[in-house]
Amino acid sequence: MSVRREPRLVFLLNVAQRRLQRWMAARAQHNGVTAAQSGLLFVLGQRDGVLMGEAGTALDLGPPGISGLVDRMAAANLIRRRADPQDGRAWRLWLTPAGRAALAQSKAGLAEINRRLTDGFTDAEIEIVARWLTTMQTRFPRGEDE
Repeated sequence: MSVRREPRLVFLLNVAQRRLQRWMAARAQHNGVTAAQSGLLFVLGQRDGVLMGEAGTALDLGPPGISGLVDRMAAANLIRRRADPQDGRAWRLWLTPAGRAALAQSKAGLAEINRRLTDGFTDAEIEIVARWLTTMQTRFPRGEDE
C-alpha cells in the first residue's frame, strides 16, 4: 500500500513567488517601473486622488512601505502628492502624465504576465487557484505576523 505524499504547498508557493518576482524585476529594467510601482499606478488608475493610507491598505503596505514607494515615484515624476484639503496631515496621490503613460505600459505588461500564468489551464482551474490564493488573506490576516 502506498502512502499519499502531501503536496509541498509552502515550498511550491515560495518558489513560484521568487521566480515570478525575478521575472518581473528583469522586465522592470526594460520599462523602468517595478511591480510595486505598477501596483500603485493601478490603484491610482482606478481612483486618482486616493489618500496615501488607503493606497497603502490596497497594496498591503504599512506606513513606512507606502511612504518610501510614494517618495520614489514622486521623485520619478510618476505621481504627485498633495495635502488633503479637509485634513492637512493626510496626503492624496495623483497620477502625472508620465504616470499615466507608465500605467498604460504596466497594463500591457500585466496582460502578458496573466497569459503566461494561465497558459494551459482552464478558466475553472484558474478560478480555483484564485480562490485558494484569496483565502490566504483571511486565513493569514495582516497584523498577525507583525
